[in-house]
Amino acid sequence: MQALWMVWASFFFATMAVGIKIAATSFSLAELVFYRGLVSVVFMALVLRARGTRLATPVPMMHAWRSVIGVFSLASWFYAIAHLPLATAMTLNYMSGVWVAAFVVGGALLYGKSSRQGPLMATVLISFAGVVMMLRPTLDQNQLFAGLVGLLSGMGAAMAYMQVTALGKMGEPEGRTVFYFSLSTAVAGLAGVLWDGFTPWDKVTWQAAVWLIPIGVLASLGQWAMTRAYSRGATLLVANLQYAGIVFAAFYSLILFGDQIPLLGWAGMALIVASGIAATVLRTRALPDTPAEEH
Repeated sequence: MQALWMVWASFFFATMAVGIKIAATSFSLAELVFYRGLVSVVFMALVLRARGTRLATPVPMMHAWRSVIGVFSLASWFYAIAHLPLATAMTLNYMSGVWVAAFVVGGALLYGKSSRQGPLMATVLISFAGVVMMLRPTLDQNQLFAGLVGLLSGMGAAMAYMQVTALGKMGEPEGRTVFYFSLSTAVAGLAGVLWDGFTPWDKVTWQAAVWLIPIGVLASLGQWAMTRAYSRGATLLVANLQYAGIVFAAFYSLILFGDQIPLLGWAGMALIVASGIAATVLRTRALPDTPAEEH
């Protein structure tokens, strides 16, 4: 089943997040974005060459827009991973489904059709109540800014992944979509590094350095699997299977990092997942042609 590619994508992204959290102890945000993009570009170029896929695209502006919002979302997510418990950062990023529902509700309010969107509006409000519950422990640890950045990463992901769905409908190969996003990530990261400078290698731990290549490879595999899922899978099923990433992240968070998340935080995560699934179901029934979100 094509939709099961999303489970693989969620696993790859969660494992990549582990690498980001470890590497962030030695490298800056711009460096992480740069290395992630650079490794992905090389990896995807080899894959595309092996598959005989041309790099030329008939829709360069669609790739450009996807890249702009995608880089914003990626950088925000990396920052949240470095400063929050892994499961918390992952959950905030996976609110992309709720953000799409919020966009739909906002459009309905703008055009005076809000009376039809009551249930969908309720899922959005419930989800943000879950955010408050989940970030309450974060507030106690003076990590409010990182929580807000993580929330923005989910919004950016919703916008970027709607664009990925549109690219799939235009017939763009999954590999080419991932390649151009990786290229834009490397360029954006390099711009930041040139401004701030590279971290001297004598100040880098081997635990952080060893993750640089796996981060890029896992990111490429995750993007490829996710793009394939949204391009070929059932929208509703794919959108809900993405929440498997929170399960993987929670496991890593507890086992590898010993993160102590209070019961209120776990309850908030559960509320976000439940409302996200409900929002996806309601939105798909009401607007079956609405592009899906992706992570």
